[in-house]
Amino acid sequence: MLRIAIFPNVDKPETEKVLERIISFYRDKNVRLMLPTDESRYFGLEEYGVPDIEEEKADIALSLGGDGTLLGVCRRYGDCPVPVCGINLGTLGFMADIELGELETRLQRILEHDYHIEHRLLLDGYVESEDGQRFLGHAINDVVITKGGVARMLHLGLSINNVHLIDYKADGIIVSSPTGSTAYSLSAGGPIMNPNVPALLLTPICAHTFNMRPLVIGEDDVVTIQIAAVHQDILVTFDGQESFRLLPGDEVMVRKSEVKASIVKFEDKDYYQILRTKLWKES
Repeated sequence: MLRIAIFPNVDKPETEKVLERIISFYRDKNVRLMLPTDESRYFGLEEYGVPDIEEEKADIALSLGGDGTLLGVCRRYGDCPVPVCGINLGTLGFMADIELGELETRLQRILEHDYHIEHRLLLDGYVESEDGQRFLGHAINDVVITKGGVARMLHLGLSINNVHLIDYKADGIIVSSPTGSTAYSLSAGGPIMNPNVPALLLTPICAHTFNMRPLVIGEDDVVTIQIAAVHQDILVTFDGQESFRLLPGDEVMVRKSEVKASIVKFEDKDYYQILRTKLWKES
């Protein structure tokens, strides 16, 4: 029996109809569908609800939403990654590999195991403070240090592999994986990187110095950012979804994780074709 965990974004208006299509397609097949308990209650599908769904062994997970939903599912599985296939209900849907017009065709290919799995680099984020070092979490796109609601810039120090590179003022810095190069980093002026490139990307946010530019480094390099701002409205954010407050004097360390995210891809979807159709479709 194929066990499929479904993670629907309840804020998307199309989600309920897409759920109905998935359930209808798999109803007469040797498939067990599972939903997180809260979402199953929200959609009136309690018979599919599973408490602690991450602990339940799934063969594959479907995310219903945009790339943000898919990122959240990858992080939910954490150190025990399950292959995640995105069904795009968003705008760009850069990582989601299924569009609504091809839903049933792709669901059949999942049933036949007619897909491959891309293992994407994950980032680990830590903070070193007066209380010692603690692990904050994983990110598949980026770890971002930024100011909160105040207008004052941050004073940051950047080190790589314990070698101090530069002190500078900026609104923040983005430490991105290749997967995340088309996310916040791209908006901040960073380059686009093929997700298979073994590298990390450092992109300053509105740097107040001309010698701080986007920097591509090795995937095994360890990035340390020293927080020297005098105000206390400072955040470190993981994939734009989970945030933690920082204090002046804290250090944030970002490095490649020992685990990887598993993303379901189909052979007829090429990365550069996706670039062309998603980013430059109007040109």
